[in-house]
Amino acid sequence: MTPDDQARPIRLPLAADPPRGDRVGLAEVLALAAPSRPRAAYLHVPFCRHKCHYCDFYSFVDTQDRQEAFVARLERELEAAVSLLGDGLGPIETVFVGGGTPTMLRPPLLARALAAIRRHLPLAAEGHLEWTVEANPETVDREIADTLAAAGVNRASLGAQSFTPRLLAALERDHRIESVSAALERLREAGVSNLNLDLIFAVPGSSLEDWAHDLEAALELEPTHLSAYGLTYEPNTPLAVKAARGEVETVEQDLEAAMYEHACTRLHVAGFDRYEISNWSRPGMACRHNLHYWRNESWLAFGPSASGHLGGLRFKIVPRLGEWLDDPRACPLSEWERLDESTTFGERLMLGLRLVEGVDGVWLEQGLERFDAGGERGRAIERALDDGRLESVGGRVRLSSRGTLLADGLLSELV
Repeated sequence: MTPDDQARPIRLPLAADPPRGDRVGLAEVLALAAPSRPRAAYLHVPFCRHKCHYCDFYSFVDTQDRQEAFVARLERELEAAVSLLGDGLGPIETVFVGGGTPTMLRPPLLARALAAIRRHLPLAAEGHLEWTVEANPETVDREIADTLAAAGVNRASLGAQSFTPRLLAALERDHRIESVSAALERLREAGVSNLNLDLIFAVPGSSLEDWAHDLEAALELEPTHLSAYGLTYEPNTPLAVKAARGEVETVEQDLEAAMYEHACTRLHVAGFDRYEISNWSRPGMACRHNLHYWRNESWLAFGPSASGHLGGLRFKIVPRLGEWLDDPRACPLSEWERLDESTTFGERLMLGLRLVEGVDGVWLEQGLERFDAGGERGRAIERALDDGRLESVGGRVRLSSRGTLLADGLLSELV
């Protein structure tokens, strides 16, 4: 099991020829997108208190010298991109501001960035909008909490990761355990009550008892949503380098599987519904923004390294703050790809099977007839149905309990 970083665009390989010559912006490739009306927007803030050694997202330790320039550039990018898309936009039903740590922005600048989102994006009416901001627990003081609430943010996602001091140290997390509950209290008092906690299991040196303790500690704080990911050793991260050198005591697969199964059982008893491999929520509180990704819908992207999807056009904005700040184009791209129908089908299948609801059986059969000339996907699905990794229930095909534990291998075959 590997996590798709919660609530951020799932980073799929961009296989088409990259832009040639001068760097292009979204305007130059937008004609390649099929008509679509994106209902979601992701904004990336790269600043962090500390760069954790397992993280491979674009972020760096903030020295606060470029925060104002970042916000000014974000305002221009929002205005230009929205003007470019014109009538083919919105209403935007979900916004996710991730990073990095967006709450590293000084409160006046955070307020200014959030105001720009509201000013330029055609947001859905109150009651129909889910607006999430990620936060490090240490950054959520009363001023930050009030700033979020005043802007209309109604959901926050906190990187708790663990409630065991030695495991936080193993992850190189720099927050205190007690700061998680304090941050949640401040957010609730400000009026932000839809709250997610991120947790990581299979941390080097951890036991099943450690993981059970972390889950209980998280449940005591009464979040509405929990994301629980098995630690992934992403290539080229410091953690992966240490593991390759034998400097890290990795958790064995059987123990990792036992940790995951414990999470499924305990969270079910606690009244949480699992709706995706690594995500649980109170009834009706699933992250709607995440669901845009897993249903392979269109979404906008803003900020350095943010990835977006518009009608079969996948793109990634330049992943370096300096280049992004200096480029005059709206959403300057480092990568882009126009997906053909077969690739789109494969991605939708792979992403859809991450969801507990699975995929429609008729859609799957029709897609295999059209886009599986070599029969490889069809044979992979038949093998998975025969050996119990997949099951057909009520006209839908989905991962079984066993298949969820073995999802990585199967999903990689299907994409």
